Amino acid sequence: MNEAMPVSGAAHGHGPTHGHGPTHGCSDAMRRAPPTMQTMDACNIGEAAARSGVSAKMIRHYEEIGLIPKARRTVSGYRAYAESDVHMLRFIRHARVLGFSMRQIGELLSLWHNRRRRSSEVKKLALAHIGELEARIAETQAMKATLEHLVHCCHGDERPDCPILDNLANPGSESTPAKRTSVTPRSRRIDHTL
Repeated sequence: MNEAMPVSGAAHGHGPTHGHGPTHGCSDAMRRAPPTMQTMDACNIGEAAARSGVSAKMIRHYEEIGLIPKARRTVSGYRAYAESDVHMLRFIRHARVLGFSMRQIGELLSLWHNRRRRSSEVKKLALAHIGELEARIAETQAMKATLEHLVHCCHGDERPDCPILDNLANPGSESTPAKRTSVTPRSRRIDHTL
């Protein structure tokens, strides 16, 4: 079903209404408005994607994994989104830009929705993420140092001998400046969901 078709039904209003961001287009007030008003203010998935910066595919994925609530459906079966839904999608997009994992984003959303939250909980989560980023940076710098050393050792001429290939075949060989480094990235520690 082509979900970019115009919406002709009510949309839901998930997410907090703390007054963050503009409220043009879809409106939170639609939840209290008559059906005709709700129809006018609802956004289909294509419009929600365009305004939030999150693709329609990812919106569906977030619904499937439970990161965001399932969208309400119009009488024609199309997804319908309120302004608060678009706002929540922007929140997720910004969190992903900062490198938060899906699990962390779920926690941040929960804290965002909780009016009785303690900011210390948010700060603790952010500090933990900074620690993860620092570890990734250190690992990346170690890989860079290894590659720089290998490139320096490689003559780069017509001869077949190549310490770069030797190291790839035998990680941790003598051509590596430090045992803790390797040109093979430990990808299991890096979140590639972005």
